[in-house]
Amino acid sequence: MARYGRKTSSKGWATHAIEKLANGEEALIRPKGHSMKGKVNHNDSVLLAPPPDELSVGDIVLVKVNKRVYLHLIKAVNENRFLIGNNKGGINGWVGRNSIYGIAVEVNKKGI
Repeated sequence: MARYGRKTSSKGWATHAIEKLANGEEALIRPKGHSMKGKVNHNDSVLLAPPPDELSVGDIVLVKVNKRVYLHLIKAVNENRFLIGNNKGGINGWVGRNSIYGIAVEVNKKGI
């Protein structure tokens, strides 16, 4: 499994970003792994914002699924539930809106 889904802890890879997003602030992360290759590559910098009122299929979100935090895609929407998966066809599962911490608003490719 790619490092996009590391378990959260007091020193989790996205803890700082989750705290900033919860306070209504933007956050910058640099995820590791290859599960989102083509949309977010290993070590790209990603600017996150708190989630908007409307979330759509194809949005890249920082989300908790089954005790793991991912920077993955919304694959489907069913009322207030969202199917989360990676860019390689993998599916993580369904979550409620409260599991989505933020949305990617800008992806800067490494080396740019």
